[in-house]
Amino acid sequence: MAGEKQAIIDKLRQDILTWEGFKPAAPGAFNSFGLGPLEAAFPNRVFPTGAIHEFISQRPVETAACGGMIAGILRVLLEKGGICVWVSYTRRIYPPALKRFGITPDRVIFVDVSLQKDVLWVTEEALKCEGVAAVVCETHNLSFMESRRLQLAVEQSQVTGFILRKDVKKENTTACTARWYVRPVRSQLRPGMPGVGMPRWQVQLSKIKNGNPGTWTLEWYQEQFRVVTPYTAPEKFHQYA
Repeated sequence: MAGEKQAIIDKLRQDILTWEGFKPAAPGAFNSFGLGPLEAAFPNRVFPTGAIHEFISQRPVETAACGGMIAGILRVLLEKGGICVWVSYTRRIYPPALKRFGITPDRVIFVDVSLQKDVLWVTEEALKCEGVAAVVCETHNLSFMESRRLQLAVEQSQVTGFILRKDVKKENTTACTARWYVRPVRSQLRPGMPGVGMPRWQVQLSKIKNGNPGTWTLEWYQEQFRVVTPYTAPEKFHQYA
């Protein structure tokens, strides 16, 4: 009898994970987003699609880092078909820059609205469209009720949503599946070469439903992410008299 109860509980847990977007990969199916150990932090070791991901940015430089991280994930989503809808009232993404992450700008519909209050309404309507692969929303405020409405929308359509919250001074509770913090990290130059290296980010997953939060340093290299060791500046030589 105890075994039957445990089996029912395990089945219920698996069903809840599936409803939240953590679907186990089908046998033989390639379902990786190339996030390495970061991807393993999610339940079933699967990046959740059909869910809402919340990215927190406190400064413009972090907004740019979040945009790059989201673009890298979008590349994999768009490979399976569909288009992306990018909604904003103060769009900061430069469309040609998406090519750096393997996305042609004509696969993205940019919706620029004049008022911030209209951003979430447009986002919710876009998330209900089953032909859309992903929706990116740049906003400032997101209440728990608003995030719950977005989550209910994707549970029906199975569209993946990315909420990029900019200039956040005070955080609040939301119903999003995961909360991300992305900050730029100094790149590694090739020996003897000037300029800048490949984009690097410190990626923190501070909240994952039924997952394992953590922090990683990732680099964008040959159109995919890879885990790297952060660059440490050599200690300065001090000369004493």
